[in-house]
Amino acid sequence: MTASGSWDQPEPPQPSVEVLDEQLRSLLSFAAGSRSPGGGFGSLDADGRLVPGAPVETWISTRMTYCFTLAQLLGDAGAADLVDHGLAALLPGGVLRDDEHGGWFASTADDTKSAYAHAFVVLAAAAAVIAERPRATELLTDALAVVEQRFWVEGAGLVRESFSADWSAEEPYRGANATMHSVEAYLAAADALGALGARWRARAGQLVEHVVHHVARDAGWALPEHFAPDGSVLRDYNTDDRAHPFRPYGVTPGHLFEWARLAVQLQAAEQAAAEPARDWLLTDAQELYRAAVRIGWAPDGADGFVYTTDFDGTPITRARMHWVVTEATGAAAALFQATGDPAYAEDHQRWWDFARTHLVDRERGSWHHELDPTLQPSSGTWSGKPDVYHALQATLLPRLPLTPMFAAALAARRRK
Repeated sequence: MTASGSWDQPEPPQPSVEVLDEQLRSLLSFAAGSRSPGGGFGSLDADGRLVPGAPVETWISTRMTYCFTLAQLLGDAGAADLVDHGLAALLPGGVLRDDEHGGWFASTADDTKSAYAHAFVVLAAAAAVIAERPRATELLTDALAVVEQRFWVEGAGLVRESFSADWSAEEPYRGANATMHSVEAYLAAADALGALGARWRARAGQLVEHVVHHVARDAGWALPEHFAPDGSVLRDYNTDDRAHPFRPYGVTPGHLFEWARLAVQLQAAEQAAAEPARDWLLTDAQELYRAAVRIGWAPDGADGFVYTTDFDGTPITRARMHWVVTEATGAAAALFQATGDPAYAEDHQRWWDFARTHLVDRERGSWHHELDPTLQPSSGTWSGKPDVYHALQATLLPRLPLTPMFAAALAARRRK
């Protein structure tokens, strides 16, 4: 799979465009092996092969669909077929679509309905609309209707988390992770909807304002991740499962980076739409970034970002996850664009140097998803290399404007 065209977006001085392009092509080539014969895209092992017997997870299948849509927008002639394959799993009759009750199953082996998975359905559908794939508008309209009916709560600041298959039983929990990815999805949907997207951009703003400007700020930027339905913090949540892949105990530095990036992108989107400015977005993003670096980078004496810390900054899960580094590079690149501060460009180079030295798997492809505290590949939380979404976006963000989001920015670049 190839990418074509020249880049003209100001970028941090390192890594070079050639390095980013090399990684982009390598990641997409690796990802192509995830096509599942039964529909959608499956998890990959360390060698890029489908994990035998593993169910198709909606969050993985939608992320891969999204990545292949970005590949199409980059000029890859073979990517459109992969996009359509991913969309087919989400449309009526598809293996992940619940045609009886509406919405999308968590996987082909799990009929629950989660906000996390639905956020990625919206993200994939929005990108496919921008790429003008058949029936993508139908899918996006359906997905946004489900999200609005089932997961959105006006004024709550957090999305509803998950439900039983028939929507009759709601999980008594709300999480910052699903809310964060809903922000990303809403901003992408706003791009795809054009003039009709203002409502979803405003909703993204509500979520960022609550989680970042209130919860994170009030916690001294050590953002708690877990909440009761009334919004109260559950500080001891998963204290017995501290390395959980989606809901770990304590503070997750990678999410601080991710929220920082999204805050900067939201600010740019609101400014581009000539909407009232939230003048705190950039300063809050900088605070989140500083906190993530302070508590996350090498707190145990070894390079790399730890997965989690306690609320006082003590390292808890010392494994180094690949996605955390990608979000660190993304936040540094976004803040460099927003401020011009060379310190962010220096950080961007440092985080990429770490990734190229320790995470990029030059022998088997893609990135090691997890390293142990001695920086050796491990599988304490993640097994194999399930998807390429985080790393792929890390190759693109330094070269694209802060708004619109990735798919719309690539489409605009192709029209130049």
